Amino acid sequence: MDFRPKESSAVFFLLVIFTLSKFSEVQSLCSASLISQIEENNPVNAVVTTINVEDGVALRITSQVPEGLFSLDGNNLIALTVMDFETFNKEKPHEVRVECTKVDSPPVSLTLNIAILDLNDNPPAFAESQFSLNVNELTKLETSVGRIEATDPDKTDRLYYRLDCPGGEFALQADFNPNILVKKPLDYDKVKKVTMTLYAQDTQIGSSAAVSHTASSTIEVNIADIDNRPPWFQPCTEIEFATSKVCMNSGYEGTVNLNEQAAGPLSLKPGPVNAIDGDNGINEAIQYTFLEDTADPIFQINIDTGSITMLKPVGEAGPIVLTVMAYQKENPDQFATTTVILKVVISSNHPPKFVKPSYEGFISEDAGVDSLVLESKTSNRPLRVQATDEDFSNGYNPDIKFEVVDGTEFSITPEGFILMAKTVTPGTVNLQMRVFDTNNDESSTGSLTVEVTEGGQQGKAGEYSAGEMAAVGASLAVVLVLCLVGIAVMAHRIKGHNANWKKLSEASIFRSSLGGGSGGPKEGMQYSNEGFQHDGDSGSVNSKLAAHLENKLESGLKSGPPLENRTRSAAAPHTSTSTPPDSSSLADSETVDGEKEVKPILTKERRGEEGYKAVWFKQDIDPNTKEDVVIIPDTGEPEGDQEEDDDSEDEDNLRTDMDSEDDEI
Repeated sequence: MDFRPKESSAVFFLLVIFTLSKFSEVQSLCSASLISQIEENNPVNAVVTTINVEDGVALRITSQVPEGLFSLDGNNLIALTVMDFETFNKEKPHEVRVECTKVDSPPVSLTLNIAILDLNDNPPAFAESQFSLNVNELTKLETSVGRIEATDPDKTDRLYYRLDCPGGEFALQADFNPNILVKKPLDYDKVKKVTMTLYAQDTQIGSSAAVSHTASSTIEVNIADIDNRPPWFQPCTEIEFATSKVCMNSGYEGTVNLNEQAAGPLSLKPGPVNAIDGDNGINEAIQYTFLEDTADPIFQINIDTGSITMLKPVGEAGPIVLTVMAYQKENPDQFATTTVILKVVISSNHPPKFVKPSYEGFISEDAGVDSLVLESKTSNRPLRVQATDEDFSNGYNPDIKFEVVDGTEFSITPEGFILMAKTVTPGTVNLQMRVFDTNNDESSTGSLTVEVTEGGQQGKAGEYSAGEMAAVGASLAVVLVLCLVGIAVMAHRIKGHNANWKKLSEASIFRSSLGGGSGGPKEGMQYSNEGFQHDGDSGSVNSKLAAHLENKLESGLKSGPPLENRTRSAAAPHTSTSTPPDSSSLADSETVDGEKEVKPILTKERRGEEGYKAVWFKQDIDPNTKEDVVIIPDTGEPEGDQEEDDDSEDEDNLRTDMDSEDDEI
């Protein structure tokens, strides 16, 4: 323990001892230091001082103040009790008078002064174990909110302080000055009370010396709310910036029926008009009023409750917008405003209702967000909820909507389909649905039970398995093959049909030539093609025409020019066709007068299609001229240089025959 005497007292005592020691030298019988010191907390019978005496001198205490503190043990002055600096007289030393006597000598009196030295033997102490302080919110920083000091009976001790404030709202001005200052902005809504502990000790803070004595006290600081905010309409969203705070309200909505006066307060969303004091620690009374000043009002608001009622029916289409002001009753300068929007609707006799009171659906846990709930585990048909409205003749109300009242796992589309809104674990989810009319908010409810199956037990809506996709692919392949076969057959038939029509066209042209043109038949000109006569296809248009032409030629030979003037013929290659001739064309050809000569259309155009019979002329021949025509069979050889040579030769032969014919004529 650190025991330290008071420095000023020690100096004083030394001076006194020095003076008195000089005086005691003159004493012959006895002598002693007239001022002696003893530390407090001494043991009993501790020697305070020793008196010097001659032989035969007797000592006795004649007086002491206070009595009973000291005694003589021989020539030693001892303490009969434990001395305490704080208990005994601290202003001056204790005085003890001692008488020295000896035979044949006058008595000598000594006055001894006993000083008790103060030691650091007492801890500091606060006047109270708990203190309470009050401070307003938003108090300026570095403002003092209080000063709390401790005391120490040991006068020689200097006290040091330490404040433990968990939130850091307050701090001491210095470790030797317990003045408490504001260090952070104070907000009543965030912190209403701060509890901290103040410590005092008699050794310096941060020193290497061991702390000898300490004391502590609890301090509670109450944050007081001040009137710095207007009323807040409820519900609202709080927004902070710097040390200020506001609460944003989106207003209120409701409906009223056209030409009807509602009884009682109007029902509004999200609730009735209600405002509270923004300083809820003060909680001033709030009153309400409309800001609209109309001569013939339809609505009125209760000044104390904010309830809105109707004074008369609404006769015009809405919406109606009302502006409401809420203000403090005692301080109207603190006010706020909001809007109330009322939709004017035509009343309905029946609310919309679900077709079924309850629905059940299924979905796999791994279906994913926004997947459709299905009607059953074994189908891909989505579940759909439906509602009817008896106010409509067909039950269909285009202004209804669906919603899930409680729960966020699923949602309902405007068409009534159920969607998974978030991942759901396997199990059964029970939900309540609501269908409502958006015009008048009339509604009814129904229940929905969704069974969430484990992954893999049920596919997503609209998906097919690999086997199903393979079967669909195979079916499409078969259909494609059948389509290709059908197209090929149709193409073949169309091609044959076109060939037959070409033949029929040629026959019609040929028949027209036989009937005579504008110039009539050419005398002496006869044309024949024996290749048609040997056609094995009795149904061929060319065969029938050939037979008809043969009869004509025979009749022409009998009455025509001499035999040498007849045209030499050669058989042409031929094929048959199954296309029947035009009956009208044949009939016309049969009515040709037997006396008329045959007049075909001669052309050098070659018909090279397979299965087509034709007479090929190297050059156009005018049937009105008297020329012999040589018909050359088609051998099917290439039409290259060889054909060009044959053409030249044939032309020479034809020209020679024609010249000889002219010579004969």
